[in-house]
Amino acid sequence: MFGKLASAVAALLAACALTFSDGASAQGAFPNKPIRLIVPQAPGSATDTIARLVAAEMSQILNQQIVIENKPGAAFTIGLDMVAKAAPDSYTIGIGPVGGLAISPNMVERLPYNILRDFQPIALISRGHLLLAVAPTSDTRSVKDLIEKGKKDPGKLTNASSANGSPGHVGGELFKHMAGIEVVHVPYRGGAAAINDLIAGRVDFMFESLNSISPHAKSGNVRALGVSGDRRSPAFPELPTVAEAGVPGYSAPTWSGLVGPAGMPRDVLAKLNDAVNRAVTTPAFKERFGQIGDEPAGGTPEEFATTIRVELAKWADVVKRSGAKMQ
Repeated sequence: MFGKLASAVAALLAACALTFSDGASAQGAFPNKPIRLIVPQAPGSATDTIARLVAAEMSQILNQQIVIENKPGAAFTIGLDMVAKAAPDSYTIGIGPVGGLAISPNMVERLPYNILRDFQPIALISRGHLLLAVAPTSDTRSVKDLIEKGKKDPGKLTNASSANGSPGHVGGELFKHMAGIEVVHVPYRGGAAAINDLIAGRVDFMFESLNSISPHAKSGNVRALGVSGDRRSPAFPELPTVAEAGVPGYSAPTWSGLVGPAGMPRDVLAKLNDAVNRAVTTPAFKERFGQIGDEPAGGTPEEFATTIRVELAKWADVVKRSGAKMQ
């Protein structure tokens, strides 16, 4: 009898302890120290811009510092590998752009992680476009002009991108394939360097995320020809989509989201997801995104996971058809 009573008391105490642990976590035990946010691209890149915007808002919501760490290189894999291999305590998370989660996995032969197995999607942060642009001194004034120039002098046009395996790389390769022209891809180590060479006229054109190149387009430092998505950008309503401007069916939208390592505690995952959803609706975040042309997203971890799966399959087909390769 005493043994059964002792067992019952022990079970009750264990249940209480579990309840207290869950309750303490729900009451905000996380985060009780700074959070590392890994950015798999260079400072000043499109991904870096999004990371800093969302981190600024999330740090206020979570009442904890979020420390940005830029870890560029190897087609996003250096930074994302750090996230995949981090302890699943949610104190190391990362920004997962379309280039890192859906494009480069189809171009890198031996990834050190599995996109669908080793990451926990937290929430989608933004959706947007690539901007097709040329130098301000270029005589190219439309998408059709660019295509005609490419057909007149095959292999002479140069297409800059922020990196091998970036959306700008594959967006340019898809453009080349669908327009029927030969183009030389020139990869850079970050979008800022590529944009600077475009402004100087050292490369002919580039596809780059709106959130890094739109200020240059608005100031006239580059000439915008079109946007890559399925509809026009609210920030550039006068600009046609590339599909409208001469390449029917062309579509290369962008997106970025927050990811962590697989195995994150569910209550902490819910807290981070809530922080992202609240961050993207703040006036400061919406105002900045309204200026650059991207759109705040948000949503559940499950919805973001679905986006990754669908886009991974889509870009596998695009990479295969376009012939894009890591250089």
